[in-house]
Amino acid sequence: MRFIIVTGMSGAGKSTALKSLEDMGYFCVDNFPVALLDRFVALSIDNNFENDKIAIGVDIRNGEGLGVLSHYLNKLREDKFNYEILYLDASNKSLVKRYKETRREHPLARGQSLEDGINEERNRIDFLKQSADYTIDTSRLLTRELKAEIVKIFSNDKDYTNMIVTIMSFGYKFGIPQDADFVFDVRFLPNPYYEESLRRKTGNDKEVQDYVLSTDSGPEFIDKLSDMMSFVTKEFVEHEDRHQLVIAIGCTGGRHRSVTVANGLYQKMSQLPYSVRIFHRDIANDTYVKGEN
Repeated sequence: MRFIIVTGMSGAGKSTALKSLEDMGYFCVDNFPVALLDRFVALSIDNNFENDKIAIGVDIRNGEGLGVLSHYLNKLREDKFNYEILYLDASNKSLVKRYKETRREHPLARGQSLEDGINEERNRIDFLKQSADYTIDTSRLLTRELKAEIVKIFSNDKDYTNMIVTIMSFGYKFGIPQDADFVFDVRFLPNPYYEESLRRKTGNDKEVQDYVLSTDSGPEFIDKLSDMMSFVTKEFVEHEDRHQLVIAIGCTGGRHRSVTVANGLYQKMSQLPYSVRIFHRDIANDTYVKGEN
């Protein structure tokens, strides 16, 4: 039997996670009452229970009942009942944005600000994050990307590593990404901006890629960067409690050189046993000012 407890911050994607598990054949129950946990577990291990894959959603909506959850979880461990905890997290900034967009009320925001409610929730469920088997930060994940992560974790893929690597291209004139763990400047590479036929194309176009990588420096840089970041990511996975790594590649405008190099790095790192995604932050910016790209 596989028994999953899905928990985490309100607005971080628990409903999406449960729906994905349901699509994978799990018997799912959302907003599960903690007081019924021991009886539900007893029922689930009964020979008459048809499904051997179960997922329950437990969150702050349990109110005071959440305070005794730790007791129940410890008892299950003592009884040799195996369960896994999936914790969905997101930054305060992302959660505030999501609540404002949906116009929903946070469970703890009554009588106080939205951000105060989020902070209170974070403190009250931190013990679950500390006990989690899997933690996914959904701050920058699209719904389909979160679903893909759920499939990777719970599809019995033994090569899955609880690490999401984001490779991001950006333009320096629009600012360095604040959430970047590593920033690399590729403005030393040939600049397609000064070629009229390439100026309005991007690093997703083969003509631009060929131009940027026309010297030995480009391919060599991508190879060396891939080797280094593969090593660094492996070390973070093995020695640090890290679940997300952001690698930012910058040129002046974020349309040509940075996009080309980010794409090349993505192709190489996608072969590794991590969840790797790519994001071109400034590629859609249509500012064409002479000498600024």
